[in-house]
Amino acid sequence: MRRRLLAVLMVLMGAATLLLSGPLAGSYASGRTEHLLLQRRSDAVRFADLADRARTAADRAELAGEIRRYAGLYSASVTVVDSAGRTLARAGTVVSGSAADEVLDRALTGRSTERLPTVRPWGPDRVVLAEPVGRDERVSGAVLLAVPTTAARTDVTVRWALIACGALAAFTAAALVAAGITRWLMRPVRDLDRAVAALASGSLRTRAVSDTGPPELRSLRRHFNAMAETVAESLGRQRAFVADASHQLRNPLATLVLQLENVEPHLPPGPGRQEHARALDEAERLEELLDGLLALARVESGTVRRTEQDVARAVRERVAAWRPVFEASGLTVTASCPPEGLRARAVADAVGRILDAALDNAVKFVPSGGTVEVAATVVDGDAVVLVRDDGPGVPDDRLPLLTRRFARAPEHQNLPGSGLGLAIADEIARLSGGRLGTARNQPRGLVVELRLPAVRHPVARSAGGAGQPYTDR
Repeated sequence: MRRRLLAVLMVLMGAATLLLSGPLAGSYASGRTEHLLLQRRSDAVRFADLADRARTAADRAELAGEIRRYAGLYSASVTVVDSAGRTLARAGTVVSGSAADEVLDRALTGRSTERLPTVRPWGPDRVVLAEPVGRDERVSGAVLLAVPTTAARTDVTVRWALIACGALAAFTAAALVAAGITRWLMRPVRDLDRAVAALASGSLRTRAVSDTGPPELRSLRRHFNAMAETVAESLGRQRAFVADASHQLRNPLATLVLQLENVEPHLPPGPGRQEHARALDEAERLEELLDGLLALARVESGTVRRTEQDVARAVRERVAAWRPVFEASGLTVTASCPPEGLRARAVADAVGRILDAALDNAVKFVPSGGTVEVAATVVDGDAVVLVRDDGPGVPDDRLPLLTRRFARAPEHQNLPGSGLGLAIADEIARLSGGRLGTARNQPRGLVVELRLPAVRHPVARSAGGAGQPYTDR
């Protein structure tokens, strides 16, 4: 927007400069042409008077001498003709052409040349004017004068150059003023844009700080800050309520679970023991749900502080930690990533916490005998961690629901879990400046993809040569 606004202002100022300098340059050229006409017309009048008084040979000799000196001094051409158009005296080159014939015919009818072509830097090189000899009905001939315009064109060129320099200086000054005005107008807009982007990324403490610009933008900044403050307070109260409620409910729920476990030995075999087991399972499920809500509230209300992390190391450590769980479930888990150098900026332990959620889902939903592969690499400047499995997968229309809170398929309602694992992981990825996505694996299964801003590209070295990935099986 700043470039477009500056471009519009520059076009307007350029047009204004041209509209002012163009007529000024044209006015000077017309004035200099008029001055040239007055100068040379006075010379032509003087020659016409001499021709009108030439009665004897001495007079004609004086006239011829005058026009020769004049032609030599000004590099001009002077021709004196009678009323029939016959040449009486001439000095300089012969003048011919339609322009010369036209002004000569006008002079023989008693009309002087009143207008010359406007002299500009590129021409004309010579102008022609004529003056009648005699007056009214006593026109006895005419004086045809062709003079060069070198001096006039030089004057016009110099003056036009000065006008151009003045116009350029004025345009430059106006451009500097326009640039300052544009910065003054756009500074609060850029500040608001930065604040909105930060607020959208989860930084609820960000405020617009620029106090410059028009009064309307300053008022907009105050209203935006007031809105951000209200939104932050509202979200803070909601998150605090969720965290407090979850925390306060955990203690009585834990007591309830403990009491149910203590009652179990005193129940006789039969339907009552089965109902007790179901009640205990529901209580434990509710406890998991409260733990998930408390974890999500902590993630959302935490201060966003991103640090540099070793993605490859986090992948290896979490895969090693989950391997016994996978083996107990009859699953195989593998890791493939560069041995070193794959680093990203994210919130504390983001990679490990997101991997825990993805691997926990894989343990729950991949049947025994399945395989889960964890891979880390760099794609388009991002650190990418992929968790692929060959389980039953998820239909395409349900893929967007995997990262929503409490979203579970109807056939998975009885499986342990709160439905918050990937939702918490998605929030952690967003706070880290990345994103969490899901897709179908080929030929079957699910792919969970984590993208984080990479700090630098991996530099892998191994005994087999550069570029060989680390593989843990």
